[in-house]
Amino acid sequence: MSVHETAERRRYVWPVLGLVVVALVAAGVVGVRWWQDHAEPAIAGDRLTAFPAIDRSGLDPAQARIVAVLEREFKAPGDGPKYAEGADEPWCADFVSWVLREADAPLANPNSGSWRIPGVYTLQEYYQDADRFAPIGSGYRPRTGDVLLYAEGSPFSQHTNFVLTATNGTVTTMGGNEFGEVAIHRFALAEIPGVVGFGRL
Repeated sequence: MSVHETAERRRYVWPVLGLVVVALVAAGVVGVRWWQDHAEPAIAGDRLTAFPAIDRSGLDPAQARIVAVLEREFKAPGDGPKYAEGADEPWCADFVSWVLREADAPLANPNSGSWRIPGVYTLQEYYQDADRFAPIGSGYRPRTGDVLLYAEGSPFSQHTNFVLTATNGTVTTMGGNEFGEVAIHRFALAEIPGVVGFGRL
């Protein structure tokens, strides 16, 4: 191959490489937009895609342990059976039970004595019997690590999740089995029907 042929071939290679790079960038942009359009929507308020910054200096040891477990599970979530001792069932209350056990603050199922309370109604009964239930409208101000309980008519349906932060009537929550995933939502409590109350830590 002559020097002239080599130079001629290089002259055509660079524009082709440039077109390939442009095509790859365009495909990346389209892919990101597709993912954003097809990500699960918020159940209520806004769905967060990153674990929120939480000032841990004011947390007591139990709250700090719960936040650490929640952050770990958000970064590397499991599926329902992981949190439900292998059971294939609705798992929001299983997730709450599992996190509290991992954080060394286990529940005690009033029916079986187990750390796992798989039902939202039973979870509410547990908090009521332990004198740790604060109904919505009672004036209680939720704290990090509290458990939020919802009735059937809420956007979450009958559900439970954790309070990560609470400021001026707005809560950031994290729960399991939210569109089948571990998810974080932020919303104004007053705008959400069907919130029953809080299980105090």
